[in-house]
Amino acid sequence: MNTLQLDLRQTIILAILVLYLGKFLTKRISFLQTFNIPDAVSGGVIASLFFGAYYLLFGSQILFDLGVRDAFLIIFFTTLGLSSRLDVLLKGGKPLLILLGTAVVFLIAQNLTGILAAAALGLKLPFGLLAGSISLSGGHGTTIAWSPIFQADYGIENASEIGLASATFGLVFGGVIGGPLAKFLILKYQLQPDEGDQDLSISIRADQDDVQIDYLTLLNAILVIAVAIGLGFEIHRILVDFGLRLPPFVTCLLAGIALTNTLPLLFRGLKWPGGTASLALIADVCLGLFLAISLMSLQLWTLADMGWAIALILALQLLLSIIYTLVFVFPLMGKNYTAAVVSAGYSGLTLGATPTAIANMTAVTEQFGAAPQAFIIVPLVGAFFIDLANALVIQRFLTALG
Repeated sequence: MNTLQLDLRQTIILAILVLYLGKFLTKRISFLQTFNIPDAVSGGVIASLFFGAYYLLFGSQILFDLGVRDAFLIIFFTTLGLSSRLDVLLKGGKPLLILLGTAVVFLIAQNLTGILAAAALGLKLPFGLLAGSISLSGGHGTTIAWSPIFQADYGIENASEIGLASATFGLVFGGVIGGPLAKFLILKYQLQPDEGDQDLSISIRADQDDVQIDYLTLLNAILVIAVAIGLGFEIHRILVDFGLRLPPFVTCLLAGIALTNTLPLLFRGLKWPGGTASLALIADVCLGLFLAISLMSLQLWTLADMGWAIALILALQLLLSIIYTLVFVFPLMGKNYTAAVVSAGYSGLTLGATPTAIANMTAVTEQFGAAPQAFIIVPLVGAFFIDLANALVIQRFLTALG
């Protein structure tokens, strides 16, 4: 198969064009605007369809520079940490534990659904795990890590293809259902954001007319981000020495949280970028570019090869995610505006990835208002705790299946 490798510059150019496309579609198609579909999702899906058609017509695959995508992810999570205030973190203690508990229960439900559906369809039971928390809650990275075990121990030769196709399905639909779910809840229960929550953690509201971004505030934000990333990498190195491996973007998130809740208190006159429009704008741009590259690089043609049985299991998983979010997550999180925003993010977690979850929440808050607590508890659960819990849950299921 022929391949066309795009370099860093070309990848960024295409990603920006994908975001332009998404914004154009959102302005022209009322459904996308009404149901808060992120621009990166709508543009990215169209781009991936285009590159998929190119592959089918010419037998050539276009490859992108994914290193720059990962850099955008690290910058984004660092800005998220720098926007996390201690008072909001303390308020998020109980909701964080509640969301974590519901998320762990869902991992079990997700795998049980996959296994029962696989049994009903006459497939090997481990197929249910591949189309369960491994690919959906875990994403592409978890799928790549576990696929060799299914090939070697359970004789599923195409485990990697099935898992990656399922993860691709989840990434797309995880970015599509979050906005409509939140809008349904907000309108049904007439929900409003807290009066004290004005500034968005990510992005800037379209109706906000007091935005202040200048040379010094932007330069200050870039400087602090660079320092926080350096600290995050050092934390990552230390943890690795102790045998604890966390993704670098998680340690950068933690570094941002640590810096933003200490340095401004120690140095009162310090101009800190936390809560500024400059930091929010950088976060929005990096999140959009990360998702655009992630979605336009999806190999959608792999979905055509996964078979109707796996497609049916994934359809059941999509339905399960919607029902579980409406029936359990939203009520347990308090049935308020923040709970609705968390629900938008949670649907992204259960099917796609943490950045998809945050993109869902960003699209909702841009229209309806800020929910800073949601932007703390959802990333902490999705980017840290859920990966640890998922590994334990997967291992327990594999042990039970023998």
